[in-house]
Amino acid sequence: MKAQDFKGQTIAFAGSGGLDSCTITRWLADQGVNVVCFTADLGQPDEEDVSAIRDRMLQAGAKDFVLLPTREAIADIGVQIIQAQACYEGRYWNTTGIARCVLTKAMIEAMQERGLTILSHGATGRGNDQVRFQLITNMLAPEFQIYAPWRDETFLARFPGRSEMIDFCQEHGLTVSATKEKPYSTDANLLGLTHESGMLEALTTPAHFVKPIMGCYPSEAPDETPKFTVRFEQGRPIAINGQSVDNLAALTQANAIGGQYGIGIGTHLVENRFVGIKSRGVYESPGVELLGTCYAFLLQLVLDRRAREFYDQLSLLIAKQIYQGYWFDVASQMALGAIHQTAELATGTITVALYKGNISFVSAEDVPHSIYSEENASMEGVGEYNHSDSEGLLRVYGVSARALATSGQIKL
Repeated sequence: MKAQDFKGQTIAFAGSGGLDSCTITRWLADQGVNVVCFTADLGQPDEEDVSAIRDRMLQAGAKDFVLLPTREAIADIGVQIIQAQACYEGRYWNTTGIARCVLTKAMIEAMQERGLTILSHGATGRGNDQVRFQLITNMLAPEFQIYAPWRDETFLARFPGRSEMIDFCQEHGLTVSATKEKPYSTDANLLGLTHESGMLEALTTPAHFVKPIMGCYPSEAPDETPKFTVRFEQGRPIAINGQSVDNLAALTQANAIGGQYGIGIGTHLVENRFVGIKSRGVYESPGVELLGTCYAFLLQLVLDRRAREFYDQLSLLIAKQIYQGYWFDVASQMALGAIHQTAELATGTITVALYKGNISFVSAEDVPHSIYSEENASMEGVGEYNHSDSEGLLRVYGVSARALATSGQIKL
């Protein structure tokens, strides 16, 4: 689809107020398209005044501006990610991927209220976000049309890269923070920040030139070892350091505390994008990393061997589903249903110590569903476990082990 196909029509554009958003909005307006800009308040820490985005987008030519209140929604879904330990290819907590789910769902609902049926976004043709916007919209509002300027040849001919976009905005007197000198781009929300592109594309460039927004690098953290205590009730953080919290407050406080001590800051990852391209990202997610690690310590106490193996498979599945834009499909909902059962068992108080980016276990208390027994685990002469009871068990297992040997299947 091309912009000229929508001349005289009204489209809903997902804009953040940055370089791409302002450029696309102004360019579409020049093509005779009516643009209504939708921005989600996702608790983005790099935006001091989210309402200021309104001024930038209206200045860029938007006919109207809609601010979507989604802080509580992303906090709630962030806790679900923690419960699922949904990390993609290492320790990337899917902070941008899940934010697209929250944004797109809220935007579709607001569009339906206003009778709008054309959804547009500024995701490039090389990234994951285009897939997420497309699939989520197709699943939640299959009757909607989707227009992506970065797949419009007329737009690409006008704007081959960021330099042309910056020149365009300057020519039109549009206020954008991007400059030709800025060496990378940032995407932010309550759960974390993603830094990529620019100088980060060169693997010979260390990532420490990226300036953290949610905290500091571990080497810059205070030379202290504070304790952090979180109480979980059925998988949800209800108190931090003895003070009651809801999901939003829990993540906000964990962000502040974790960021101060270099937790989850500057995590380097070369990942596989859904479109088949490898990309390099530098991530910040102090609160999710801190709460997620505490939750992992709690899970160690309540899941038996079989439940743990199944849980780990679900974690990998959900992480991939979020990354690829399938959060709302049947497979994700089935997996989340099983994760919810584990969350019902995840009650307890976990205390950890923080030191320059590291999280160390201190204690676990009041865990009613724990199957860990200090007596049975002890090597001392206490508890109900009798060492000699293992004799029969090992004889049974030994039958198959010997069969492998006598059948010639074991090669030395």
